[in-house]
Amino acid sequence: MMENTAKVLITGGAGFIGSNLCDYFLAKNYKVVCLDNFSTGHRKNINHLLENPDFTLIEGDIRDFADCQKAVKGVSYVLHEAALGSVPRSINDPITSNDVNVSGFLNMLTASRDEGVKRFVYAASSSTYGDSESLPKVEHKIGKPLSPYAITKYVNELYADIFSKTYGIEVIGLRYFNVFGRRQDPNGAYAAVIPKFVMQFMKHESPVINGDGNYSRDFTYIDNVIQMNELAMLTKKPEAINTVYNTAFGDRTTLNDLIGYLKDLLAEYDSEIANVEVVHGPNRAGDIPHSLASIDKASGLLGYDPKYSLQAGLKEAVKWYWDNLK
Repeated sequence: MMENTAKVLITGGAGFIGSNLCDYFLAKNYKVVCLDNFSTGHRKNINHLLENPDFTLIEGDIRDFADCQKAVKGVSYVLHEAALGSVPRSINDPITSNDVNVSGFLNMLTASRDEGVKRFVYAASSSTYGDSESLPKVEHKIGKPLSPYAITKYVNELYADIFSKTYGIEVIGLRYFNVFGRRQDPNGAYAAVIPKFVMQFMKHESPVINGDGNYSRDFTYIDNVIQMNELAMLTKKPEAINTVYNTAFGDRTTLNDLIGYLKDLLAEYDSEIANVEVVHGPNRAGDIPHSLASIDKASGLLGYDPKYSLQAGLKEAVKWYWDNLK
């Protein structure tokens, strides 16, 4: 394999998505810098990389501009994953969500501009569609945000657009739709639904579905997200840059169906799981009822071709959880 001299900074590189990106780009012979403050990321996600001479860990915070400046030194590409996710977290603590997701984002964008970074690819969010009821979601049609988190992610898009127009930095936003897969944290108050349900089933505990279970999501396996990051980072098409893309599979699944798939997959490892009851609780504030992405723009401009459907991704994810967390 040819040596790749390009250096990639992955912020939030010890997190779920970030650590998977670190693995992928190191395997592609890039030099990788990981910036993380371990507020939601985990050392165990990157411990296996610490001896790799092409991997550099900077323990720092995107809210500290000096840390951002240090991290972007000599970097060609930035994949900005660092953020405080979770709609409920932002409702409980809007100030910290704003500090990390808006001020931190602006720090990273400014440091990248000052360093002359070639391209800045950032994690945007499907929450930006807000109260828009149109399905599937198309990039140019959004509604009003339904949570502080959604506001922060929309502000990221506005800042990125202004920076591209004012300073000429190349930016691409990826609106992630319910990403899942290996290393997604099942613990904590703000755990994502798939790992949380998996862990509850493995412990023979009843998962709680918010509402009647008919809310639907475009669940997106981690390998599809990695593909999108690489395409966004490397595209040479001028018309593909300085815009945002849905990053999804392009199909939707209700929470009731999701629970059924998980139960069936896990019952292959432990037949008792088939008998675990599911509980329904109240709807959650700030939740969008239905989410489904059009991936036509990403397919047309970037050549995006997601390989993992929900079922294919769940099979991989469940095996990973069983092997690593049982």
